[in-house]
Amino acid sequence: MKTSKRKVGDLGEDLAVRYLESQKYKIIERNVLRKWGELDIVAKDNQGMIFVEVKTLNKKTGQAFFPEQNISYHKKRSLIRTAQLYLAQKNYPPDTAWQIDVIAVELNWSTHRADLRHLKNAVWN
Repeated sequence: MKTSKRKVGDLGEDLAVRYLESQKYKIIERNVLRKWGELDIVAKDNQGMIFVEVKTLNKKTGQAFFPEQNISYHKKRSLIRTAQLYLAQKNYPPDTAWQIDVIAVELNWSTHRADLRHLKNAVWN
């Protein structure tokens, strides 16, 4: 049985996928799990591979932070390593262009709306 936190996260990822597809990204995989980390969404555009970390937050009145602020230094390092190892495991050429984007989703249950922000190339070495 899924926890409410997992349900919120899944909803945010579903919204992120729909957004990316509307922007002409090709979704390659979702929820790639490795012992060293997880990639929420693996996509591709004309520029190369895009690894997307989705951060979803139930918006409450008066909140003073954004969901993307929940990405720690440790999480950034894990995302970079997992992306690099993903490319190696899937036999992509070493010169393959790639980046890590963050999609922040704020859910507002009272208005039944979601605000989405796409931060391109938000995590780097």
